[in-house]
Amino acid sequence: MKMKPYEHPAALYPYHEWNLSEDRYDEENNQRSESVFALGNGYIGMRGNFEEGYHGTRGTSVIGNYLNGFYDSEPIVYPEGSYGNPTRNQAMLNVTDAKIIELTVEGHAFHLNSGQIHDYKRELDMRKGILHRLVEWESPAGHRVRIRIRRMVSLQHKHLAVIDYELTALNFEGEITFTSIMNGEVATQEATDDPRLGGGNAEPNLLLEDARHEEHFIWMKQRTRHTQFTLLTAMSHTIQSVSDAQISETLDGERISAGFTLSMRNGETISFTKYISYHTSKDCAEDELLSGAAEVLRMAEQRGFEELASEQQAFLHKFWNRVDIEIGGDPALQQGIRFNAYQLLQSAGRDGVTNIGAKGLTGEGYEGHYFWDTEMYILPFFTYTQPEVSKALLEFRYATLGKARERAQVMSQKGALYPWRTIDGEENSAYFPAGTAQAHINADIAYGIKQYVQATGDYDFLVTKGAEILFETSRFWADMGHFNPAKGGSFCIDAVTGPDEYTAIVNNNAYTNLMVQDQLCYSYETARLLQQQYPHHYERLQQEIGLTEREISVWLDAANKMFVPFDEKLGIYAQDDTFLSKQKWDFDNTPADKYPLLLNFHPLVIYRHQVLKQADLVMALFLLGEWFTLEDKVRNYNYYEPLTTHDSSLSPCIHSIISAEIGDLEGAYSYFDRTVRMDLEDINRNAKDGLHMAAMAGSWMSIVNGFGGMRLYDGVLCFSPALPRQWESYRFKILNRGQLVDIFVDGQGVVYTLLEGDGLEIKHRDHPLLLSPQAPVRVPFVK
Repeated sequence: MKMKPYEHPAALYPYHEWNLSEDRYDEENNQRSESVFALGNGYIGMRGNFEEGYHGTRGTSVIGNYLNGFYDSEPIVYPEGSYGNPTRNQAMLNVTDAKIIELTVEGHAFHLNSGQIHDYKRELDMRKGILHRLVEWESPAGHRVRIRIRRMVSLQHKHLAVIDYELTALNFEGEITFTSIMNGEVATQEATDDPRLGGGNAEPNLLLEDARHEEHFIWMKQRTRHTQFTLLTAMSHTIQSVSDAQISETLDGERISAGFTLSMRNGETISFTKYISYHTSKDCAEDELLSGAAEVLRMAEQRGFEELASEQQAFLHKFWNRVDIEIGGDPALQQGIRFNAYQLLQSAGRDGVTNIGAKGLTGEGYEGHYFWDTEMYILPFFTYTQPEVSKALLEFRYATLGKARERAQVMSQKGALYPWRTIDGEENSAYFPAGTAQAHINADIAYGIKQYVQATGDYDFLVTKGAEILFETSRFWADMGHFNPAKGGSFCIDAVTGPDEYTAIVNNNAYTNLMVQDQLCYSYETARLLQQQYPHHYERLQQEIGLTEREISVWLDAANKMFVPFDEKLGIYAQDDTFLSKQKWDFDNTPADKYPLLLNFHPLVIYRHQVLKQADLVMALFLLGEWFTLEDKVRNYNYYEPLTTHDSSLSPCIHSIISAEIGDLEGAYSYFDRTVRMDLEDINRNAKDGLHMAAMAGSWMSIVNGFGGMRLYDGVLCFSPALPRQWESYRFKILNRGQLVDIFVDGQGVVYTLLEGDGLEIKHRDHPLLLSPQAPVRVPFVK
């Protein structure tokens, strides 16, 4: 199924380099816009819902507010269960909606489905981190107002969100009322047959315990039904107007509000600012929740919206100085790559106890679960631009190592087995052929640790935390695999599923075996490093986990004897022991509306064929590129690419990278185009359920690792840049061991500039280059 030439669709949102905007209210695509206009700070996530509420057609909106790592857990019901299946499912909760601000003008409620809209614009400013709304509205009685709303989820203050509401009377004098509402009665989404969505809840997960109007702020305390976590949501307000406000307070079950009624003159502008905080018992002691909320709101009121907005802009200025990618001559993809980087920042946990879900904090798809997406896609983005975030994401894996040990025991194995999907470290995948069987996540995490340490030189993390993860997961592989006499004594790993979820429960998945081989070698090297340079930590691990010299030697022996299936006739690596013996899928007679296959065919039908959901062996060609010749890559790519449906959003970016490496820049650009605007063009038709975080990070990889040809071999940055014909130029920056390199590529060649650091040796197409501070080195393309 070789991908057809990709035709870029018409823009759903206008192309702006630093902004995302819409200039009309579109009910049909409202839910999609709620996802793309989402705000977050790695802890709080707010969908782009309207402050006044939604009054359109039922089923075209999902009111969403999320807290990273805050979940409830419910029993998983199996019609036919088996030993070792997860017994409970965790789901990120849609929490109390505190962003509601209702407006009435002379008794008429403002919303977009009443009266008349004379002007409308919504804009996400990615340099300032603020969502703007401008609406000029005429009530059914003819009263006309201009409404300017700015919303911010603070990137500097974990628990804080702010809404600044500015109202101007255009043709009347009269009475207006702002009603600020906190609604704890959260509607749950209905269950569907789509495995990418959640299972739905039959009963509320948040139970009200208390709600109060205090002197300076309003708060609501709730508790999760099963996990018994406590949530405290609070809000306070400031108002600037000529007249004094008459304040009314209402407490109605799980809906608590404060009304501010004012007299307004024609031409007058009133400013109403709402400060919102979320705290949970997962973040601090339960008896400190109220005081913590009060302190945050007091700080926010003292600083005010403008000062907080200045802080936000300063934070983002530093972020973009490291992260920004510039593309010359392609405004659509320029906007797309910046939007993706911005959403990754908004969704990634930075506290060491949370991670990043497949949909980030933008929607409820995949129930907020963390996957291998983190290590294989998202971690590289942060490792080379914001390594402190990568460290925090890896610390989450260390924090959940105990539960990975427990899972290995359930699976009758030694060491540790990390979950395929999780929130707090327990396995949540109820479908083991495409869940627990994807044990390659152990090797993926090991690869992420290796890449992070090599790129940053953070050996303190390696010896204090990373090594223990490496050793326990290597212990798992040594126990799970076996030296197989039928394969000449080679080390084999049976009954696993690789990244391609359309081929399940196989022996010797090539991706898995190759990644495990790399992990076992790295674990052996790390053990020797600790013995020689960090003996205290080596002795500590010997005592704490019972590490022995014999098992370290077995790791190296298993790596050296790892079996990787290879077909001599075709000259390619087989995806697994039996993949090449299966019948190829009949792509010619599969209608377009039958994709994705997983929604239209029983798994067994798919498993019987040569058909891929996503890059599998092709991904290994990228991750372990130094192990293969260019000829190997060409042969393997040409075989597997036509068999790949790309039903997974994680797939096109990997194909883009390998296409660029083998010299197919048209194919690379086509795959990249599909990746970088996956959500902005709603290519997979499910952006309404949340954005695709891995694909977003994959678009960064497509430029840096694909067109830029960047690899990290033996700790040395290597580049092999190419320029697609559609671009005039591109530029990106890479942080390596504290040194920042700027890479600029145009039609003439590449310029490397060391922006920060004392001096760095890199390689350009296998030729060493020594970079000195602020001394650009131009290397022309050979024609």
